[in-house]
Amino acid sequence: MLSFLVRRVSLSFVTLFLLSIMVFLGGQVLPGNVGRAILGPFADQGAVDTLNHTLGVDRPLLTQYWSWISNFVQGDMGTSYIYRSPVAPLVVDALGNSVKLAFVAFVLVIPIGILGGAVAALNLNRPLDRIITLGGLSMTVLPEFVTGIILILIFGVWLRWLPISAAWPHDAGFFRQLYHLILPSMPLFLVLFGYVGRMARSGMIEALDSDYTRTAVLKGLPWRTVIWRHVLRNALLPTITVIATQTGYLIGGLVVIETLFRYQGVGSLIFTAARGKDFPILVSGTLVVGIVYAVATLAADFLYSMLNPRISLGNEQ
Repeated sequence: MLSFLVRRVSLSFVTLFLLSIMVFLGGQVLPGNVGRAILGPFADQGAVDTLNHTLGVDRPLLTQYWSWISNFVQGDMGTSYIYRSPVAPLVVDALGNSVKLAFVAFVLVIPIGILGGAVAALNLNRPLDRIITLGGLSMTVLPEFVTGIILILIFGVWLRWLPISAAWPHDAGFFRQLYHLILPSMPLFLVLFGYVGRMARSGMIEALDSDYTRTAVLKGLPWRTVIWRHVLRNALLPTITVIATQTGYLIGGLVVIETLFRYQGVGSLIFTAARGKDFPILVSGTLVVGIVYAVATLAADFLYSMLNPRISLGNEQ
């Protein structure tokens, strides 16, 4: 198992290295001029050129990349062009906010999604299975901004049960922050429920039809024991993959939700940096999201090897 995890970690480093190159080059091709974006459209061209030279954006690309990535691995993400302050605290604060929102969404969707998929599988081709499956698929295809607006109107405007803004007071405690995050997490729950529930259902159906399940039943084990010890453990394998792949989306792809609920997360920060051509925030924030995604994938691989050691042993042979 150790060599299995070492290979996964090595592959993650290679992936992050390639991602850093793509992010850097992607930031370079954004339209606009950095100095012009900072000084404004009416600034003198000489002042713009001087600022670009001071910022180092007129240097060769290879020199700029090496300077950025070497500082990044040491924890120095540079200085923001827009905010005129170090990038690292901005990214860390925004990432912390996104993690809070993702955590609330995960706490809601993981148990409910797995339970819904298991119930649907145990009632295969019955009305309850069709209701859960059709409901999950319907929620998956609806964009987050549509469900977000509907939920704001219902729970925030008409019923007034929940705040329509995720921005809480500076002195807010844990439960006050949680109260503000319930409504923004609901559109994410609706989208993810379809993915998690569908994969849990497929895994349960495959596990229920397996030889080890039939053997456990023939041995006379109680049905509840068969479900908990044999079926559910193996059925969770594809579900873990979905949860891990959605982690990167929840951390860095929530621009619509963060904008709709006025939430200062890392997705909103990256979007603002792209609009303002704030290169240090753009590339550092995107790479941080990639690191989070890689860590989530490694965690999924570790759980895979724990739940089913044959995966790692199979790769050893």
